[in-house]
Amino acid sequence: ERQKDVDTFFSNNSLKPDSNVQFGEGGAGAFSDGKLNTLVNDRFGRSDFVLKTFVSHGADPSILYTNKPHVGTDVLFRVIPSIRKEIISLGGEFRFQSQVVDFLIENDHKGERRLKAVVLDNGEKIYGSDFLLAIGHSARDTFLRLHECLVPMKAKEFAVGFRIEHPQEWLGRHQYGDFYKDLPAASYKLSSSPKGEKGVYSFCMCPGGYVVNASSENEGIACNGMSYEARDSKNANSAIIVTVGNKEYDMDDPLSGIQYQRNLERNAYAIGCGGIPQQLLSDFCKCTASKEYRSVVSLHKGFASFGNLRPILGEEINAAFIRGLKDFDRKISGFFMDDAVLSGVESRTSSPVRIFRDDDFMSEVKGLYPCGEGAGYAGGIMSAAMDGMKCAEKIIENQLLNT
Repeated sequence: ERQKDVDTFFSNNSLKPDSNVQFGEGGAGAFSDGKLNTLVNDRFGRSDFVLKTFVSHGADPSILYTNKPHVGTDVLFRVIPSIRKEIISLGGEFRFQSQVVDFLIENDHKGERRLKAVVLDNGEKIYGSDFLLAIGHSARDTFLRLHECLVPMKAKEFAVGFRIEHPQEWLGRHQYGDFYKDLPAASYKLSSSPKGEKGVYSFCMCPGGYVVNASSENEGIACNGMSYEARDSKNANSAIIVTVGNKEYDMDDPLSGIQYQRNLERNAYAIGCGGIPQQLLSDFCKCTASKEYRSVVSLHKGFASFGNLRPILGEEINAAFIRGLKDFDRKISGFFMDDAVLSGVESRTSSPVRIFRDDDFMSEVKGLYPCGEGAGYAGGIMSAAMDGMKCAEKIIENQLLNT
């Protein structure tokens, strides 16, 4: 059902806010290639467990040994339902088309605030002793309700920018030389952090991929990238993003980063006339709206139109973005390509919020375990999965201590 909703959105720009590239079974990761690389220093084998779980449910066994493993969006559509069926066979339950809209918090016999139940949108209350909150980084309405319920949280830094598309053949020739046709689609990982300047880096690089309209709110545009398992499209794309924080929004307001994201996305929507706004890199530098593709023709999912992306992020971030691209050109000759296509806006790189938790992974509100990307403790599929495992281990440990 979610796939049908997404296909409909790509074809006629009709968004369902509760079923889209961000929201639904598998989350945003299901529509972004399923990259399984992580920088987490894992000494306990959680990473291997996650990879082996993907393989046991249909992912290619090569993810167990490749340097940058990925599953592929097309394969994830089979893997994720298989994982769901195993969870059900083990006693788990899924509530599709259900939403937590409130939290029943009461003082316990020690005078501590404790989460007693979550309230669903149909009025049902689900009671329990432990609640693992893994809501993802775009659950804005849930962040708001948690804040209203005085669950301690703060705004955090994240990063914003644009997607850039280059020819995959050009990248392959640069990275592999004449062997590029016989090797997997080439990729890159780049960063630029001059002292005293904003950091710029590549993010969610998609070899042989597509730019995706990953919007989850009406009148807002958020971009992402995806690849199928074969990674065989003609373009490579990646987000090129710039770190943002106290210069751009009020770090003392826990929800200010969300509003900053929303403003960027609304600007992008207006500039793109309701679709993904795009611009050639040379025109971006000249602050001139593009009129047509040249040597690089964008490959994207969803409606797109040409415009001038410069007003979206502001000139300080634009300057850092251009500086970063020029630095990347010194590392990959030709990266600063006039005809490269920019798409905006990449605004959902990580959570703009961190929900506080203690050494037991529990909130100040007892029984509530903030987890994964949405809580601000992970930055991708692998780190989120491992964080979920850590929370589950603590829940088990605490239950054993209480018995």
